[in-house]
Amino acid sequence: MVGHRDGMKTVLALLIAVGLFLPRAATAQELEVDLELVLMVDVSRSMTERELEIQRKGYAEALRSDEVFAALQSGLLQTVAVTYVEWAGTQEIVVDWRLLHSRDDLNAFADVLISRFDPALRRTSISEALLFGEFLIETNKYKGLRRVIDISGDGPNNQGRTVTVARDAVVASGITINGLPLLTREGMDSSWHLENLDIYYETCVIGGPGAFVIPVFDWDDFAEAVKRKLVLEMVSRPPQAEIVPVQSLQRDPTDCRIGEKIWQDRRRYWDSP
Repeated sequence: MVGHRDGMKTVLALLIAVGLFLPRAATAQELEVDLELVLMVDVSRSMTERELEIQRKGYAEALRSDEVFAALQSGLLQTVAVTYVEWAGTQEIVVDWRLLHSRDDLNAFADVLISRFDPALRRTSISEALLFGEFLIETNKYKGLRRVIDISGDGPNNQGRTVTVARDAVVASGITINGLPLLTREGMDSSWHLENLDIYYETCVIGGPGAFVIPVFDWDDFAEAVKRKLVLEMVSRPPQAEIVPVQSLQRDPTDCRIGEKIWQDRRRYWDSP
């Protein structure tokens, strides 16, 4: 009798072990969607309060557009799961995961975005933002036909892990990274500015099938750029990256550690590291 009981315990232990090491399958709780989309928006110290407001209003305007609604409806399931996160050295979820299916869903998401605006004084960690976006996708309750992190920013990575290490890890998990580099000049002084930031994003930040960069050169064009970006992501048509030719520059935009180098050069002007 003891031998039989011990044998049953062994079988049970084996079944539990096998279950623990099997790949995670879709569960009854997971809802299939056309796209899981993390919108990662820069609120680092280089952004002015006006720029933060422009970004929120720009996304709200794009979400309310006919073009984005048409793109949403073009998918197989006509449903997209989206979350909006503001990032700098840390990350804050402004709008948690929501399903977008109707025009009312798009309008409700937009309403939350413009309900408040918060200034920020923090460093720039693209790498940690990307890894946080991956975590949000891996731990949500949706199963997307495609998975995308969409990251905007006005400068290179200068904190946290090396940006290429984070990018490669995220892409290896099956997530595409798209970029919206902000080449505007309103924020911090030019000593922090990186010419051809779009090339930096192309070289060091984006990755995965159909990954693209849409640069913003003027804040007046921001809402239109966001609208175009969302349409491209929702209809799943891999575009050509928009990149200007590399020029001979003192700060090399193809150097994926250029942000850390600028920070080391300029940090003596800050009260804290």
